[in-house]
Amino acid sequence: MIRRDFLVTTALGTAGALATSMSGGEPSNQDMSTYVDGMPVAPMRTERATRKILIAGGGFGTAFIRYMAQLTGKPRPRLLYLPTASADRDVSALNWFKACAPLNVEAHVQNMFIASTSQALGWDEVLLSMDGIVASGGNTLNQQAIWKAQGIDVLLRQAWDRGIVLGGASAGSLCWFDEGTTDSRPKVLSTVQCLGFIPGSHSPHYDAEPGRRPLYQKLIGSGEMKPGYACDNDAGIYFEETAVKRVVHTRPAAKCYFVSRVDGKVVERTLEPEAI
Repeated sequence: MIRRDFLVTTALGTAGALATSMSGGEPSNQDMSTYVDGMPVAPMRTERATRKILIAGGGFGTAFIRYMAQLTGKPRPRLLYLPTASADRDVSALNWFKACAPLNVEAHVQNMFIASTSQALGWDEVLLSMDGIVASGGNTLNQQAIWKAQGIDVLLRQAWDRGIVLGGASAGSLCWFDEGTTDSRPKVLSTVQCLGFIPGSHSPHYDAEPGRRPLYQKLIGSGEMKPGYACDNDAGIYFEETAVKRVVHTRPAAKCYFVSRVDGKVVERTLEPEAI
């Protein structure tokens, strides 16, 4: 729904890569053809639209939404928010509309907790009609279970293949990778398996939550988790296909990292971002 229609209708709203797994830092022979300076680089693709994902470690605010809108190449793109990880909380959708308000975008929200009598459009009619899709933060484990039960995981891959820009922060960044660290279970940080659009692993909130960095380094250093990307809050990565195209931030101190295992030891490489 468009923002101005939020209080009128709830049809879409809330008011009512690496291509195979990375193992030991070695490239696969499918989507990822080579490594350059220790990082994966994707080959050129001609058989489909360019696949795009924009993530942030935490905080997918107006600046990131503006950048996503630019990546669509549309003058007034249709951007959809999926607040599944936040259990479709109304405040999550309201914050989305506020963040979109300064921008020339058509902002929509799609809940997963719906009834057939109030959901006039199919999931495919909603998701595949968009120019960009943003996943909310929240509980990644629950998000994945609901998406898979509803077939949203399949539609998101179709959207990605069609060139619809995907993205999000926190659970909305972690969801696109093979696996990563999560606070979705009681008591301690743990691991979660995700969609695998970008093979490898991910850790959000790298500078904001004390347990994130040591756990991520421990898991990768021991070989229990695939190499991957860590993002501070307010820092993010734009991927074309499964390769890093640009590293960005909205706060000067925020950075991103590529964490891998070399000669049996964990190596953290800083990816210096540019402001957006």
